[in-house]
Amino acid sequence: MFVGSLELDVLLGDVHSLKQKRSVVRPIVAELRRRFAVAVAEAGQRDLYRRATIGVAAVAADGAHVRDVLDACERFVAERPEVELLSAGRRVHGADDD
Repeated sequence: MFVGSLELDVLLGDVHSLKQKRSVVRPIVAELRRRFAVAVAEAGQRDLYRRATIGVAAVAADGAHVRDVLDACERFVAERPEVELLSAGRRVHGADDD
C-alpha cells in the first residue's frame, strides 16, 4: 500500500474577503474530490483571504499510480485561471518506509 500527500500553496486572484475566498476554493476542492477520488481539504492559511493551502491525499496499491494521481491534481489546480499555484510539495510513503 502506498499513501501520497500533496500540499498546494495557491494565490487567489481578485478576492477581497473570506467569503469570496470560500467561493473560489470550495469548487476547486469539490472538483478535485469528484474527478480524482482523493481526500482533499483547505488545510492552511484560513485567515488570509488571498492565500490558501489545499491538502490532497491518495491511497493505492501501486506507488506509480499514487504519483500519477497527485500529478494530475497538481496540473488541475495549476491550470485554473482564478488561482496561481505558488508551490507544491509531495510525499509518497510505501510499505517499506519507516
